[in-house]
Amino acid sequence: MQMNEEKKEKAVVGRSLIDFVFSWSIKDVLNKDVYKHKVKQIPETFSSSADYFKSFVMPLVEETHADLSSSLTTLSQSLSCEIRSVKRCKGYKLPKDLFYKILLKASERKDDAKVYEPEFGDLVAITSSRPKSIRDLENSYVIAMVHGVKDDLLLSVLSSKPILFEESMDKSRKNATLFAVYLINMTTNIRIWQALTLDPKERNMRLIEKVLQTKFDNEKKCMMCHSEQKFSLANLIVENVRVRSSDLNESQNDAVLSCISTRECRHWSDIKLIWGPPGTGKTKTVGFLLHSLLGMKCRTLTCAPTNVAVLEVTERLIQRVTESAGYDTYGLGNIVLFGNGERMKIDDHEDLYDVFLDHRIDILNHCFASKTGWRDILLSMISLLNDPKQQYHMYSKEEEDDSDDDDDGKKINVNLESREIKRNQEMGNTSDKMSEKKKIKKAMKQVIFQTLKENRKKQKNSKDKKKEEDIDGVSIEKVREEKRKIRGNPLNFKEFLKKRFGYFAERLYFCIENLYTHLPTSLISLQVVKNMLEAVDSLKSFQKLINRVASKVLNGFFNKDLISEDDTDTFEKLNVARIECLSLLKSLPSTFPVPHMADRYTDTKEMREFYLANARLVFCTVSSSAKLHSKGMFPFELLVIDEAAQLKECESAIPLQLPGVRHAILIGDERQLPAMVKSKVSEEADFGRSLFERLASLGHKKHLLNVQHRMHPSISSFPNREFYDNKILDGQNVKLRSYSKCFLQGKMYSTYSFINVAQGKEAVDRKHSTMNMVEVAVISEIVANLHKEVKCSKKKVRVGVIAPYKAQVHAISERFGKKYSSDAQSDFSVTIRSVDGFQGGEEDVIIISTVRSNGSGSVGFLSNRQRANVALTRARHCLWIVGNGTTLENSRSVWSKLVIDAKERGCFHNADEDKNLAQAIAAALVDEADKDPLQSLSKPFATLSLRDEPESSSRTNR
Repeated sequence: MQMNEEKKEKAVVGRSLIDFVFSWSIKDVLNKDVYKHKVKQIPETFSSSADYFKSFVMPLVEETHADLSSSLTTLSQSLSCEIRSVKRCKGYKLPKDLFYKILLKASERKDDAKVYEPEFGDLVAITSSRPKSIRDLENSYVIAMVHGVKDDLLLSVLSSKPILFEESMDKSRKNATLFAVYLINMTTNIRIWQALTLDPKERNMRLIEKVLQTKFDNEKKCMMCHSEQKFSLANLIVENVRVRSSDLNESQNDAVLSCISTRECRHWSDIKLIWGPPGTGKTKTVGFLLHSLLGMKCRTLTCAPTNVAVLEVTERLIQRVTESAGYDTYGLGNIVLFGNGERMKIDDHEDLYDVFLDHRIDILNHCFASKTGWRDILLSMISLLNDPKQQYHMYSKEEEDDSDDDDDGKKINVNLESREIKRNQEMGNTSDKMSEKKKIKKAMKQVIFQTLKENRKKQKNSKDKKKEEDIDGVSIEKVREEKRKIRGNPLNFKEFLKKRFGYFAERLYFCIENLYTHLPTSLISLQVVKNMLEAVDSLKSFQKLINRVASKVLNGFFNKDLISEDDTDTFEKLNVARIECLSLLKSLPSTFPVPHMADRYTDTKEMREFYLANARLVFCTVSSSAKLHSKGMFPFELLVIDEAAQLKECESAIPLQLPGVRHAILIGDERQLPAMVKSKVSEEADFGRSLFERLASLGHKKHLLNVQHRMHPSISSFPNREFYDNKILDGQNVKLRSYSKCFLQGKMYSTYSFINVAQGKEAVDRKHSTMNMVEVAVISEIVANLHKEVKCSKKKVRVGVIAPYKAQVHAISERFGKKYSSDAQSDFSVTIRSVDGFQGGEEDVIIISTVRSNGSGSVGFLSNRQRANVALTRARHCLWIVGNGTTLENSRSVWSKLVIDAKERGCFHNADEDKNLAQAIAAALVDEADKDPLQSLSKPFATLSLRDEPESSSRTNR
């Protein structure tokens, strides 16, 4: 055990990158030019695979450096936690293997978002006080990397230098205090580093060799496949799927067909690009493709840069699978979603509970638990049906049968569902029965998920007071009290049989539903599932029968007494039902070949790997796919990367090298926002460029999805011409007259409008971010009027406000306060985000604040075409752009073209044409003048030419 710990300590992943970080002094970190001359331009083509991987190494180091530098400049806002003790590990060895165990002080404010809970990959500063600035670090600090967390409080860290404070803590515990201050998390960068520096023997080079190509024969086909007519087979498969689901358009069908045809080829590797401009049904197409691959039993990994994107594509697939499911949720065991549940906010996605890996493991552990799990309950039910009299005799003799309510508070109590279903059956409302049952199942899953989550927390916080409660909130003490009451009133045979049968039946129903839901179809056949469902029906029928039969008759039946003619029919029904139940139950397997916690040699890691290895479709972030590089992992055939244009090429190297992967499908749009890069040096070296963009620029064929179903034609007109060369068609749905919505009166508030705010004044906040309070006032007035109108008309409207600068987003959010709901399900919702935050989103009405207002036409990064594309393509029914027309028209950017286009189309309006807006502008100008008296003094001279003088470079260059 000790040897294993030492090996684990020395095998810290990404050690060479960590050593880079540990070598930096504070001066190095703050020096923006430290790697300026070492970071080279990443080329479009590469001479070898070694050259390819090497080209990303220094830009990655510089990006890590910039991330850490940014963190140090905002040190006063960093999260921190107090340290109780620091001890050296067994593997501690100078000069570099400085491993420590750190015990944190438990916080009394566990639910406080400001409480720091360290995670794997966190880079922390260990200090003797909570730093308020960089100067505080200069006195005494040690940088350490967290490489292990146990029970939230015990950390395993690798330190940059010896932690000398540990001695003072031991000698004078009362006076010594240490803190761990969060700096950055290095997990993703470490995983990229691993992918770039992987041992050549461990690499899968099939796809890497493909991305190194410089010339693409887009029409070339595999001759071996052609001779074997495999392409016609693929066509037949897709045609079959197309018939069953005719909601794809021609371009979507062509893309799916091409991808499935490629999958059929086992002779060479290929990369497919699906180009999905805004509103063209990219996620829908991917969902359809994945559903087809699931039916073809193709083991596929689907990943995306962010948790949000992963959840979106998973939900789309689950929706399609659920709609076409033949036997309830059977088959979902072939699908696995894994990742950090808290960061994914999985609690908000009830429809994904059945495929989320952590939830699956917890549920199946309950199904295979000793005494209350599948095997024991199945055998117990068979035993009860075989000879209930013997069990009743034992009960009567002992009068203390703990198996009645054998639930320790950590097990799932399934009474809720059975009671509700039974209540519905008694009501006899057959028309609503199925929908009501679905509601109950949904509620049950929610309760189970929350209970399992709470149990995990209880296990982690083992030092807390143990309060064990079951799902209904009934404490164990109350259960024991009920047992004592029962013992005081012995049950007769019918009462005993009903209660014992009900107890076993409830647990069997719970296990059956979760076994066919969570086990892969390779481990539980359709015939077994049919038998299980038949057994459930049979048990429910038998339960109804014993509830109706008189106690005397039931006694006589199981005693095999002589029967009267009146009871013959009842005895016959009981006998047939009992034999049928026994026959079906005995046909069911009592065990399944899966690892579980009931086996004392099994751990969670083994279970995770087992379910990942046996799934056909696996979903995770690109970064998390690094976990699939483990030995023994069953290889994938196909890799699908959604939002591929938002992914740094070096990060895509993680899944591209997974063992067994033969083909990759990249879905994205390089004309929208790319990956975010913090370092200017790395950005200029094209570190943020995606593989999708590079291949497209070299002439690799893209399957264009060419019909958009989101934007009204008036909205799509400009971006289609400006960004997509008029290649995108408007779908029939957006052409309908009913798609035109009039939410406010006046031409200014038609489907597409530029609202000119000439009086605005841009300003810079303390964080050097730009804002425009006059535009804030205008947008506030528009949204207020919209809310008033919607309230009267009782329409349901979702509004999105987009601003390019954080300061403007904050100013608008502050102005709105809590006036409007952000819940998309409410009648009127308002979402305020930056352009980056809105990528992938859409709303009924979008209001864009362009912020910039100056005489020079300077618009900073607003001029970025990709950013402009995202902002202009989020609206469904109305797009209202608020800005200074003169500034934008003089900007020599895409915004200049937009203003000219708006004027030509008669969509350009001055804000002060609306009386309400004019008043709002006037009030905002007064407020600004009150804050800046010098500005008010200059007002009389506003008409002079001095008004258009350029501002200082610190403002205009942003």
